Amino acid sequence: MTSPSPRRDVSSSLVIRVDDPTAFVLAVAVAEGVPTTVETLRVRLDEESVVVRETTDPHGTRLHLFETGPGILSIDYAATVVGRAAPLPVDERELVTYLRPSRYVQSDSLVDRARDLFVGLEGRGLLAAVEEWVFQHLRYDGGATSPTGGAVETLEAGAGVCRDFANVTAGFLRALDVPARLVSVYAPELEPRDFHAVVEACIEGRWVVVDSTRLAPRSGLARIATGRDSADTAFLTNTLADVELLSIDVRAAGEDIPRDAPADVVVLG
Repeated sequence: MTSPSPRRDVSSSLVIRVDDPTAFVLAVAVAEGVPTTVETLRVRLDEESVVVRETTDPHGTRLHLFETGPGILSIDYAATVVGRAAPLPVDERELVTYLRPSRYVQSDSLVDRARDLFVGLEGRGLLAAVEEWVFQHLRYDGGATSPTGGAVETLEAGAGVCRDFANVTAGFLRALDVPARLVSVYAPELEPRDFHAVVEACIEGRWVVVDSTRLAPRSGLARIATGRDSADTAFLTNTLADVELLSIDVRAAGEDIPRDAPADVVVLG
């Protein structure tokens, strides 16, 4: 049985080389509404503190913005999450957004294939069938992913990482008229350790989690960012100059988080 107040300790550390003046947007903090007892975010350039500004999108994604000059940039985030966030409401305008194709979820190109693969299915049965198909037909391979490839390219390659699995899953669901969106999360028990990406699909009047990688218990996930595809949920965005990511370390540990079966209905909390 899932604990009503599970504890999850999450953290992420990034080290980045900056050679020219650059603007950054971070999405590493747990979303607004996720209950935390302790939370810290430190941004330093050559060990000097950098002032950041926070803004929040309609889903509760907390974005941290700042600018720097050249140097070695260190970003350290940590939080202790105790309990569960309230489920996000279903908004009719959002349902329209998450039925449309997007940059990395080219659902309009997947309609014929989706109709052939999942004929006659709907609701929970459709979600289970899509999750099973993607799990069985894609290989998890960090060397096969592309920063510019979407669902169509991932299907051609037959492999990818969590965001690629999520883009394909969302693509099939949208092609079959099920609103679907990507969510970046902290995921206890995830191996290899990293930020994780899953799908939320709207069925029976609520958003439920679909994770076609099956790499971590869905009941332990903590929301970070929510959006149309992996472009909206990237942990780091920079403009004005190129930067080099020197290292990344993401950790998530939880208590009383049971394994869930793929067919179980799980709401992200």
